[in-house]
Amino acid sequence: MVTLRQAQGPTDVAEHRAWQVAAAVADPEVPVLTIEDLGVLRAVQVDETDRVIVEITPTYSGCPAMDAIRDDIVLALTADGFADVEVRTVLSPAWTTDWMSEEGKRKLTEYGIAPPSGHAAVRQGPVRLVLSIRCPRCGSLDTREVSRFGSTSCKALYECRACLEPFDHFKVI
Repeated sequence: MVTLRQAQGPTDVAEHRAWQVAAAVADPEVPVLTIEDLGVLRAVQVDETDRVIVEITPTYSGCPAMDAIRDDIVLALTADGFADVEVRTVLSPAWTTDWMSEEGKRKLTEYGIAPPSGHAAVRQGPVRLVLSIRCPRCGSLDTREVSRFGSTSCKALYECRACLEPFDHFKVI
């Protein structure tokens, strides 16, 4: 049995094509992001029987978008000519916002969602506190949390006191 590579690009032509197709699938909750931008796409393998095996990790266990993501991956790969597609959900290691690409964070800002700031990884030493979240519209740090939960569990709702616009903040997880 071949071991799947975690969050790495493929090595052969078929895997490269399959990775590119799967990587382009949009996140249904934040459609400006792809599952690659989000860090949900973990591995793609094309085995000796030409079956494509895709591994994805949810942003949190119980994420309601996973069924839609799975279906979208299967549809995208079969539309591209891959006849046999299997999508596996992998819960360990758990997803973290550290897996988001810099491109994905840039896309969030342009879309009007404040990207996660800092790192979620457990570290020894002092605990970093975020005192303010930068408004993705005007750049002001004069913001306040309105609700710990926004349009999805991964986001919090904020308000900018400078431009008076509400915005989501993608939490560091």
